[in-house]
Amino acid sequence: MNLKLWLSQMNELGINLSDNQLSQLEIFFKMLIEKNKVMNLTAITEKKEVYYKHFYDSASIIKIIDLNKLNNLCDFGSGAGFPGIILGILFPNLKITLVEAQLKRVNFLNEVIEKLNLKNIKAIHSRIEDYVIKHVEEYDVMTARAVAKLSILLEWSTKGIKIGGYFIAMKTDSIQELEESKNAINQLNLKVINKIDFILPEFDAKRSLICLKKIDKTNKKYPRKYSEIKRHPL
Repeated sequence: MNLKLWLSQMNELGINLSDNQLSQLEIFFKMLIEKNKVMNLTAITEKKEVYYKHFYDSASIIKIIDLNKLNNLCDFGSGAGFPGIILGILFPNLKITLVEAQLKRVNFLNEVIEKLNLKNIKAIHSRIEDYVIKHVEEYDVMTARAVAKLSILLEWSTKGIKIGGYFIAMKTDSIQELEESKNAINQLNLKVINKIDFILPEFDAKRSLICLKKIDKTNKKYPRKYSEIKRHPL
């Protein structure tokens, strides 16, 4: 892997990494690969692919929203920590909550948080639609990466976003996702602010970022029960 090239591409995103941040990323990489030997965290294990398809890809959210100006963020369906752990390393100003439904993955996230001394991050074992009921309008921004269809993501999470706050979806096809989610966006009092499509550097991989703004309170009937959301998406 050409680290200098990767760093220059991160610089193009507006991210200049300190020696400590680089060290944290390297430690995280090694922990990810080691833990992946005993549990399913990622199918991507080659270093160059991890640094681009996980690390750079997570950081690319900065293309659509300035995280330096926000206070708190909730990343749900965090899995192995993407984008949440990466954002916590790169933006220590943010208070980040990782919400993950699988306890084994939460335990791994907590191991990473402790090892890297990430005092700005906490990992919670919960389904997001249960979590937001107790954390109404708490977050400046919520994000999810490759978790579910956009309409489902929005219903799961919107109640937890402040009015005037944002949901950032990290996808591979913004046009289709938005077309299929028109009703959900309307029902949940959201507005599409921006969408950006780009190609991941060094790989011919399409990426899409969708930014939605919460313009009013979420109706009390949302989110519905998990089984109902899955059977009948908005």
